[in-house]
Amino acid sequence: MGKKNFILDTNVILHDYNCLRNFEENDIYLPIVVLEELDKFKKGNEQINFNSREFIREIDALSEGDLFKEGVSLGDDLGRLFIVVGNVEAKKVKACFALNKPDHYILAATEYVAEQHPGMQTILVSKDVNLRMKARAVGLPSEDYINDKVNNIDIFEREHETITTANSELIDRIYSSYDGVDAKELEVGEALRPNECFILKSDRNSVLVRYNPFTRTINKVKKSKNFGIEPRNAEQSFAFDILNDPNIKLVGLTGKAGTGKTLLALASALRQLGDYKQILLARPIVSLSNKDIGFLPGDATEKVAPYMQPLFDNLNVIKNQFDGTSSESSKIEEMLKSKQLVIEALAFIRGRSLTDMYCIIDEAQNLTPHEVKTIITRAGENTKMVFTGDIQQIDHPYLDVESNGLVYMIDKMKDQPLFAHVNLIKGERSELSELASNIL
Repeated sequence: MGKKNFILDTNVILHDYNCLRNFEENDIYLPIVVLEELDKFKKGNEQINFNSREFIREIDALSEGDLFKEGVSLGDDLGRLFIVVGNVEAKKVKACFALNKPDHYILAATEYVAEQHPGMQTILVSKDVNLRMKARAVGLPSEDYINDKVNNIDIFEREHETITTANSELIDRIYSSYDGVDAKELEVGEALRPNECFILKSDRNSVLVRYNPFTRTINKVKKSKNFGIEPRNAEQSFAFDILNDPNIKLVGLTGKAGTGKTLLALASALRQLGDYKQILLARPIVSLSNKDIGFLPGDATEKVAPYMQPLFDNLNVIKNQFDGTSSESSKIEEMLKSKQLVIEALAFIRGRSLTDMYCIIDEAQNLTPHEVKTIITRAGENTKMVFTGDIQQIDHPYLDVESNGLVYMIDKMKDQPLFAHVNLIKGERSELSELASNIL
């Protein structure tokens, strides 16, 4: 294919500060304006601020070499890094765009590098769709940063599997056996993924089951009620089964609005409070209007309160299952007061060690793969983590259905015994909510 030159946009670095290691033997060029933009993101506690600082440190470690003329080697089997400075010559870009914007300077740098290396392909890499379109408008190749994209997202569009067997007696034994039956007795048993949930059906009977990777058995899924919430369909029963299993430490729940992802996770957590010291509900702060929380009045808690309201709404649904004077309802209030149940912004858990906790990370489709990794690596002993999200409702400007942290985690973890994933298809919020999700 031949060696290539890649020009990096700022958003690629803010998305993945290790991106320099992911271009194989190809050379990388950084327009100086990218470093100027990174400088604006150094201060702050968000992931992009951390990424900016880490990348700048890496550039500093490489700065002993000649980054401007000869470039600096990035390591064995990797290319070289260059920084493009000055008022570069770029006739096509200057004819279409004024160089008073960082994006346009990045375009100019791309054209300049391409002109300097006519025998090599020069490609602009950006997560900004508009910038990629501008590049193509002036004849410059451009592409998205695809290192952490998931190729197959079919599992997020289809419902649970139904496996047909001619052995109805096997299903009878699954019903009657507490320990389940050996997976080898099922013809497709060897092909099952860890903790895969499905319906086993014969011409006479059927049963909801899950493959247990620890015992290598097929076990019946119980339709159990959790803190007043009862599953309304097979998928919700599957979700409760994996949420209630202490051997499964990491769970992914995906599905459109109204399928009950957060509600099921919270109900399961409340049921298991005796097994954990604390329940933590957290979600990233990504506003639809891209308004920073600093514009809102009040202290930190008051600022993030509007973003946390959906979690309180789910808590109220559970409380409404009981009489206002019931022990369960008062127990929830006591847990909130005693901090056994904590609802907070995801940014507040950064740097903590999450030990003996049931953690629910809501709206995880708005996290980058690196942010998801950072959160999971916070998990200490006896901690369970549940990530929920709708991959069709992404508010982050540089993430999509193939590159967000939720689908990345599910794709990478799908063969691990400690992990389970259930995709919820049927909406249960209301008939109107289901209609809107399907039609609008």
